[in-house]
Amino acid sequence: MSPATTPDDPADAAALARYAADLGDALERAVPAWVERSVRRVLEVQDIAVDGPLAAEIADAARRAGGDAGPRVRALLATDVDEQAGNPLAIVRSVVAYPTEVLRAAGARPVPRDEFAERNFPDDVYDLSPAAFADVDPALHEPGLVWGAAKAHVHLARRRREGRR
Repeated sequence: MSPATTPDDPADAAALARYAADLGDALERAVPAWVERSVRRVLEVQDIAVDGPLAAEIADAARRAGGDAGPRVRALLATDVDEQAGNPLAIVRSVVAYPTEVLRAAGARPVPRDEFAERNFPDDVYDLSPAAFADVDPALHEPGLVWGAAKAHVHLARRRREGRR
């Protein structure tokens, strides 16, 4: 039996939608600031000065990353839990290309990374990929955790209704 023929508990569905909206809003606010902080941190460690044109490039990369991640995260969060391919953090990791582009153009050197990072994020030569929502912004920890728990709850409730759990 599919979820379409056995509807979710309305309270569970409403809660999941609310938590998804909260996470989407929080990520939309956090991603541009995270990109800017990430670029500036690498530049500072490597003693690369940020002049006016570079500051404009950083701001543009932050805006573009947010404009890329925001709609994709919202689309994912609006997708039925059984149809979701990937997760919001994977989308955030994918926009590492924007700060990487700025860092390369500014002459930043790639940084040492562990084997896991090299294997799983081969294009992230500045080791920017967040391991958790809190790495993007500490304020994302709770909305990410709550959304993940609500998604798991809906998923497990469906399996129980299907007699699979």
